[in-house]
Amino acid sequence: MRTWTRAAAATVAALTAAAVLTGCNGLPQMGGAPASPQAGAKGKKAFRLGEEGPLQESRKVDSQDARFTVTPLEVRTGTEADMENSGLRKDEKEGPQIPVFVWSTLNHKSGTPMKLGDMDGDLMVRTESGQRTRALIVMLGSAKWADCPSTPSEKTLGPGQSEKICTAFLIPAGQRPAAVELFRGFNAQPAQWPLGT
Repeated sequence: MRTWTRAAAATVAALTAAAVLTGCNGLPQMGGAPASPQAGAKGKKAFRLGEEGPLQESRKVDSQDARFTVTPLEVRTGTEADMENSGLRKDEKEGPQIPVFVWSTLNHKSGTPMKLGDMDGDLMVRTESGQRTRALIVMLGSAKWADCPSTPSEKTLGPGQSEKICTAFLIPAGQRPAAVELFRGFNAQPAQWPLGT
């Protein structure tokens, strides 16, 4: 059976830091590169689905001059049946989980080409109870979702190129996603795409 986790050790450390470093508006100030001051969003923090987010700077050594944007387009909440059909083993400690699928467009703006897997790592889903979760990372095997094909994470985009991807997140059954968020660094509030109720 396949096993899964939502985050690597570095993510756990970042989430721990988030619990300590909560800003006055209740949103944590977490890791990631700070947004460029020349970002098209000009300091904007809330966006509509389909609206391009702020310019991001690569944190990877081999593409540190790269700039890109993430545009969440659509969000769909799955069911426990989707979870059962995914091939993932249930984690009894986590309790029942359901998937949330986020379709986004990754746009490479300038600099060295980047892998798709390096461009969507700061996306998170926040539930209506305030819980945040990073994208599902499958440690052994792969998850199969009926309407959310896996992202070719090693595929590279160069300046002017874009790719539409689907990312799966897991949230507790019974909760609903409230927003897609993009963390932009310890000194910047996350960009967010609130979802209708």
